[in-house]
Parts: sequence; structure tokens; C-alpha cells
Amino acid sequence: MDHSSFLIKYAEIAIKGKNRYVFEDALMKQMRYALKKVEGDFEITKTQGRVHVDCLGSFDYDEVIGALSRVFGITGICPVVRVPDEGFDRLSEDVIKYISDEYPDRNKTFKVNCRRARKNYPLDSQEVNMEMGGRILDAFPEMKVDVHDPDILLTIEIRDDNIYIYSKIIPGPGGMPVGTGGKAMLLLSGGIDSPVAGYMIAKRGVRIDAVYFHAPPYTSERAKQKVMDLARLVSRYAGPITLHVINFTDIQLEIYEKCPHDELTIIMRRYMMRIAEDIARKNDCLGLITGESIGQVASQTMQSLAATNEVCTMPVYRPLIGFDKNEIIKISEKIDTFETSILPYEDCCTIFVAKHPVTKPNVNIIRRSENNLAETIDELYRKAIETDEVIVVS
Repeated sequence: MDHSSFLIKYAEIAIKGKNRYVFEDALMKQMRYALKKVEGDFEITKTQGRVHVDCLGSFDYDEVIGALSRVFGITGICPVVRVPDEGFDRLSEDVIKYISDEYPDRNKTFKVNCRRARKNYPLDSQEVNMEMGGRILDAFPEMKVDVHDPDILLTIEIRDDNIYIYSKIIPGPGGMPVGTGGKAMLLLSGGIDSPVAGYMIAKRGVRIDAVYFHAPPYTSERAKQKVMDLARLVSRYAGPITLHVINFTDIQLEIYEKCPHDELTIIMRRYMMRIAEDIARKNDCLGLITGESIGQVASQTMQSLAATNEVCTMPVYRPLIGFDKNEIIKISEKIDTFETSILPYEDCCTIFVAKHPVTKPNVNIIRRSENNLAETIDELYRKAIETDEVIVVS
């Protein structure tokens, strides 16, 4: 049958009360963005707590499903057959044709689930369920009714002048539409964790900008391209990402020369956080996002996180804080960033790693070590900010 219409289901948006339309409009905007790269013309509308996608002309079914399944806020995508209301007998014929086309093997159990949004329909929901179930059994004697755990849950939605028939719900990613939760700055490296952190915060409706600390010649252009590729993969879910590329080489070298080597990672991280916060403020972000997880490496112990937090006044969001590595990898595989993340191009964090990094840094000692940079760091910091290369990734 012709599946040129899709019914879009959402969950959290439905409880937003008087602001619900704001979230619905944001969802529709993200759906239009997702479908831009899919060949075909699409009309997105909303009626009575439902969002519909109508495909006008030729289109690729799998590409449409793939694009919509990456839109945060969608919990289910239902390929529907839309038929006019021409009486119950005609509806019965349409339903029987639907089952015949969709299920060549009809040795299955089923249940009819009618949702009657138009209350002037001659039959109520329960009457439709019973009458339609009887007609299906007459047409397909091999089928059986199971109201508890059916193989086929046949849904009939009676709305306005149209009736929608569907039995399949393709899962969406859930969450909230991007753009409804403000904006935050992601510290994006070439590793596994930070792209996942960006994905998870975007899932809560937050628009993402990103900053990457590049250290030529110690990091190659291929490492930079790898980060751009990761941003592009995350943008399939999060929408366009403005990526800020900062040349961090001179600051790293100065820290390496003038600070204790067991404190290198912490001090470098503190300067990254300072720079990220400055860029975030200039771009109207409300917080920073990192991919840190407690205890994963030396710079992610509770003491280390406290030391890096100390230089920030913005909130720092760490969605992976309680995850282990396998849990993070599982999400990275789901969103297709894992294979890119493990490409062997070093990022600036791994070049100057100490052999024996401090795992329980004392903030007062770290501050004293940073005093060794007093004569030069302000100028190096200013130059680093001025190197900001802005790339819009989509």
C-alpha cells in the first residue's frame, strides 16, 4: 500500500501545557532540517496533538525513516495509510486490503485499537474495535484475536475528514527538540567520549556549539579533520554545529617548560576550560559540556574535576559522569561516531601526557605552579583566542 504519509509520535512534549505549541514548532523545524538532504518534497503539519509528514511525489522510504529517526523529540514514526471517511463499510475494505498487503503470512494474532478524535463518528471506539475485528476474522479465518500480546496491533485513528491506518511504530530517539533548552559549548576532542556527551545533551533540547584545541605541528590536519567529521556526525542529531578551532600549541609548550610535569594535564585542562568559557560567553552559551567520567583517567578523578571546575563560573555539564567505558562505547556505536573516534590521529591532549600524572591535585599547589606562567600567559592566551577558526558543520 501507499506509505506516503507518516504519523509522528512524541512523549514529553505532550505534557508541556500552554507552551506545548513552542515545542511542537521546534520539533517540526528540526524535522524539516533533517529532511532537507532527502530527495523529495515533504509537507509537515500538525493537527490535534499529532504531527504528520506527507511525501509529495517520489521519495526514498528508507531515507525518510533514517532522517526522522535522528530527530530528538520523536518517540515513534508510524507509516500510515490515509483514507477518506466514506463510511464504515469502505473503511473495512481499506483495513482488509491493508492487512492483505502488509502481512502475506497471516497466521498471526491481532488486536484492533481505535482512537476516535472526531466524536461525531457514528460508532464509538469500542464499537469500531469489535466490528472491525469481526470483519477481519471473516476475511482471514487463520488470524486470531489476542488483546494482551498481539503480533499485530492495528491502529485506526479517526480524525477530521481522514482516517489513518497503521500497525508499525519505528522507534525514534526520544528526548526534546533541539533549540528548546538553550545553547551550550562542547569541548570536543577526537576521542570516544566527547561526541557522546554532545549527543546526550542535545537530546535534552540543547543547541550545541563546540570548541576543539588544535596543536600543530604536534597534531596533524588529519586530527583536525577527524574532529570535524565527528562534529558532522553529531550534527545529524543536534543540527548545525559551530565549531571553534583554537591553536593551543604555544600555551601547551609554555606549560610544559615551566610547570611540574606531573601537573601538565590538569594545568592544560584548566586553560582549556578558561578559553572554552570565554568563547561560550561570546556566543551566548549557558554552560560547558565535557565527556568526563569519574575515574576513567587521571584528569577525571574527583579531585582533578574539582581542580578544573575551579576556573569556571559557568555550569559544566558532564552527562557521562557515572558511565563506564563500555556504556559510552555502546552509545558511540549507536550514533556512528565510534569508528571515527578510534582513528589513530592524536589530539592535543595526548601529546604532552606525563608519565606519572597527579591523580589527587591540590588546587593551592596548582595555582602556585600556574604563577610560573605569569609573565607570558596573558599574551599567549590572547593569541590563542585570536586564532579562533570558526567552521559551521552540518
